[in-house]
Amino acid sequence: MAVLVLICDDQAAFRAAAREVVNATDGFQVVGEVESGEESVVLAGRLHPDLVLMDVHLPGIDGLEASRRIRAADAKVVVVLLSTYDSAEFAARLAGSGANAFISKMAFGPDGLSDVWARSIV
Repeated sequence: MAVLVLICDDQAAFRAAAREVVNATDGFQVVGEVESGEESVVLAGRLHPDLVLMDVHLPGIDGLEASRRIRAADAKVVVVLLSTYDSAEFAARLAGSGANAFISKMAFGPDGLSDVWARSIV
């Protein structure tokens, strides 16, 4: 059974790149794409993805708050935060977000996606 993935990023180009990464990763399937934190919360509740790839900086509620809301509604959902910034900049804020992991957008690829999924479902 495929890992169902929801992509949330306000930049269409990155959503397309993330979709390509997911499609290139064995056993993963994109089930939805949104561009705001609010939309991610609504669609996660509707689609019940296994994994949400969440940009940190979004219009409206940011990715940290959206992650909190998604995980509060369904603790089984794995949320991976993505940003162009280094994780050290967000370390304190990440801890309270409920997100399972962080990947730099520069390092995001099929191997990283598989690795973070394997570490998050343990």
